[in-house]
Amino acid sequence: MMHNQDVAAVSGDKALQKLMDGNNRYVSAQMSHPNQTPARRSEVIEGQHPFAVIVGCSDSRVPPEIIFDQGLGDLFVVRLAGHVLNDEATGSIEYAVEHLGTRLVMVLGHDKCGAVNATVQGGEAPGHIGSIVNAIKPAVDRAKNQPGDLLENAIRENVAMVVDQLRSSSPLLAHLVKDGILKIIGAYYRLDDGKVTLVP
Repeated sequence: MMHNQDVAAVSGDKALQKLMDGNNRYVSAQMSHPNQTPARRSEVIEGQHPFAVIVGCSDSRVPPEIIFDQGLGDLFVVRLAGHVLNDEATGSIEYAVEHLGTRLVMVLGHDKCGAVNATVQGGEAPGHIGSIVNAIKPAVDRAKNQPGDLLENAIRENVAMVVDQLRSSSPLLAHLVKDGILKIIGAYYRLDDGKVTLVP
């Protein structure tokens, strides 16, 4: 069993491998449900050392702990519709990296994303939904001239855009990326088969 001090040292590459292994278990219905015992619950009372940050969409069909087959204390999850960033989301990510020693940040998009679709459709978004649409709009604009499905391309562009925003986020994240300490990557979840693939 891994103890906290071992988990804290998980490199970005190793963390990514753990995520992808867990997703493979999920896709093939061989889930091991790790770190979900009463013993693990007691173990993490003293503190947390999540091995990965997942910046995900709030969509109820894409719960990170389930699709990556992980448990208590494994993932530090930040979720907003369309996985958009605001200061609070970025601060949460910085907290995990700076204080908890997490070395991998994965920005996780998914097909049929309602937030991106609303942005593609255009028109007036009611209430505070407009702030989400405004955040996603640059990704949709980038996708407009690309061949293929506009929604699909916009979702991938939105993942890439958030990855870029995080990689260049000063003062904390950018220098850790530059020094090779922190890995920030994009990924894409397919609702039909549950598979996660990396977004280049």
